Amino acid sequence: MPFISCSTASADHLATLRRLVHSRWPVLASMFLLVLFVPGWLDIPLSIAPMLAILCVALGINLGVQWRIQNATTASANELFSQLLIDIFTLSGLVFFSGGATNPLISLLLPSVAIAALTLPITCVMGIGMAAISAYSLLMVYYIPLPLPDASRATRLHLVGMWLTFVVSATMIGWFVVRMTQLIRQRDAELAAAREQALRDERVMAMGTLAAGAAHELGTPLATMALVAGELAHDFASNAALPQSARDDIELLRQQIGVCKHIITGLSRRAGAERLEKSPMTPVDQWLDALRQHWHATRPHASSRVACANRNPPPEILADPRLEQAVLNLLNNAANASPHTPLALDLDWSATHWQLSIRDFGPGIPQEVLNHFGHTAFTPHEKGSGIGLMLTRSAIEQLGGQLYLSNVEEGGALARIELPLPRT
Repeated sequence: MPFISCSTASADHLATLRRLVHSRWPVLASMFLLVLFVPGWLDIPLSIAPMLAILCVALGINLGVQWRIQNATTASANELFSQLLIDIFTLSGLVFFSGGATNPLISLLLPSVAIAALTLPITCVMGIGMAAISAYSLLMVYYIPLPLPDASRATRLHLVGMWLTFVVSATMIGWFVVRMTQLIRQRDAELAAAREQALRDERVMAMGTLAAGAAHELGTPLATMALVAGELAHDFASNAALPQSARDDIELLRQQIGVCKHIITGLSRRAGAERLEKSPMTPVDQWLDALRQHWHATRPHASSRVACANRNPPPEILADPRLEQAVLNLLNNAANASPHTPLALDLDWSATHWQLSIRDFGPGIPQEVLNHFGHTAFTPHEKGSGIGLMLTRSAIEQLGGQLYLSNVEEGGALARIELPLPRT
């Protein structure tokens, strides 16, 4: 157990611990080679047996740590702190039997301090720093000296050792700094994406509040329109001279007013007492068929066909109002792009996800929309307000899914929704 508690756990500490474990293998291999071959090559007598014992213990510890973190999801700063202490003790033991502080390898205590400074809390960094300083100080007094009677040869060996230590230290510190910098940049990018998503969600919530208010205010004029349309239908029914096309138009007008009232009522209910978590579970094919019927009632001149190549039983999904509105937005956009051609809907699913593709046969999606859809609202146009895609993408991402837009080489555009299946 370390002397200073650093009990916070995170995935970042696990990533640092894994990098530390992986970097130990070449260092331990190099130390084994130095202990086995350098004494004979340079004619320097060393206590090989205790040094090999220290390396074997370090090797066993590294194997144990690698096995433990193989399937781990987090690691504590406490564990990382302990492993850095083990590195300090291992190096101190090797240096003790090979000249103490006069051994240039003593400078390899610095990478442990640098790693602690980059990854651990301040108290842990102070602990690692004090351990390294204490080890260096003790090795200036207590060590087994190297029997080198030739002073000039000892100086040359010391200089070569200092160069080697510098290369190893610079490589290890540089590698850790680069990796930590990449991690910091990745985290900054994730934070920026989260802030952008929060701003989009805030805007969507504001639009939802406005929509709820509009739904309340539109109730009265719609009721008046329904009353007037009913009186017109009654008057025209008694007029035999009126052409049938006029009667059909009046009936279509009454039908569309009814659809508008149904939409307004549903919007008010969803914004009020109805809770999303009470959404019913429905087989995905039945849900899509009911949604298409509702959509065709609002757009009687549009047409669509559904294809499903999957022969397995359809999974059940939550009939979430946000998902229904998102699919309706995509259907409306596709119908606006190709009003005279049936839309092609493709439904498929797997053990964990289901997907819906909506293809139109229009001119395709402009590149600007492909680059920025879902992030910003577009200029209002005669067929919409320009916010449909932003609302659609926000709703799908809130449900844990993804929206993909692309153009088809044969012509037209493709919108694909991928959503996870509810866990049972």
